[in-house]
Amino acid sequence: MAFAQLSPNSKGANQATATLARLALHYIAPHFACSTPPSVQCSALHSRTPPIREPPTLRYCSAHPLPPSASYGQSSAAMDLRRRRLAMVAVWAATLTAVAEGFDILQILGKHDEFSQFCKLLNETHLAGDINRDRTITVLAVANGDMGHLTGGHYSLGTLRHILELHVVADYYDDKKLKQLSHAATAASTLFQRSGFAPGMAGYVNITQHRGGKVSFIVDDAADTVKPVTYVKQIESHRYDYSVLQVSGVLSSPEAEAPVAPPAPVNLTDILSKKYCKSFAGLLAADPKVFDTLNGTKDTALTIFCPVDTAVAAFMPKFKNLTAKAKTAILLYHTVPDYYSMQFLKSNKGKVTTLATTSVAKKDYTYEAESKEDTVTLDTTVVTSTIQATVRDDDPLAVYAVS
Repeated sequence: MAFAQLSPNSKGANQATATLARLALHYIAPHFACSTPPSVQCSALHSRTPPIREPPTLRYCSAHPLPPSASYGQSSAAMDLRRRRLAMVAVWAATLTAVAEGFDILQILGKHDEFSQFCKLLNETHLAGDINRDRTITVLAVANGDMGHLTGGHYSLGTLRHILELHVVADYYDDKKLKQLSHAATAASTLFQRSGFAPGMAGYVNITQHRGGKVSFIVDDAADTVKPVTYVKQIESHRYDYSVLQVSGVLSSPEAEAPVAPPAPVNLTDILSKKYCKSFAGLLAADPKVFDTLNGTKDTALTIFCPVDTAVAAFMPKFKNLTAKAKTAILLYHTVPDYYSMQFLKSNKGKVTTLATTSVAKKDYTYEAESKEDTVTLDTTVVTSTIQATVRDDDPLAVYAVS
């Protein structure tokens, strides 16, 4: 599933932003020329979906000279004071807007080719989405040349995710804060600790500043033979919100590196037939191509918007008269090649790329997903469907019943 130009709907943050933004734009916008920054993506990321682009509301502006002060009947000094005050309002509004719209870890790392492998694994393990939804967080990124055994295919995706979770600290650390640490070790919790798979202190990372300014990181349960990794540089940060730092290697932990049992087999027919979607399940089972496609995707990442039985019944007269190819396209149109939780659907909006789009050449089988007042709608431009219920929401598979 691809959400182009994502715009989180944080009500509190957006209200605060809107107040300042209206004031700033009312006075300042006529004197500015703006251009939208180029999109960025994970440079070595071969995802199933198009890259997520930067929101169009983030702009870089250059000011044109204001009209002569005489035209306002004000003195030059008064105009200078007014300009300074309005500039401060613009900065405050821009800052609040940036915080409200969040950040995308794949976009940040995508600006740097040397982190393409780390970026790729964040995407494949679906950890990137969890990072983007979090706040007050620090990501310890590892350059391609320091990834070591992580890129050798030795671990399952479940184990890789646990190892990568050790590189996401649930606190804010930037270059300045690291240099202000005392020489004693500071224990910081990670997303691995939050996952529930880390016993005791196995999900904590000890951060230590040494003489000479060197800062090291080591997992609390690391073996005695394991050497700490060191801080290299700050990649990007937004103070007290998120920080992305480079470290010299992969953090090691016997608990995180332990084999993860594969998920229990999922029977799509059983899931869809239990409630809401029995008729749609029958249509899927009757089309071998569609059924094989979904079964081959469900264990990696899949979201299904299944029409409720009454909706299928109403459409059946038209569906029966379609060609076999058109029927396949319609069924795939209700499926998305990625996992999206209800939380994510409620906090984002944009174009959805379906399996029909990726399977049928020269056809654009997409629709718009949007959330208003806690209700998620799907707009095809022909009809608008509403998510009525959650049938399953368990990474990597989500199934929602739609009207």
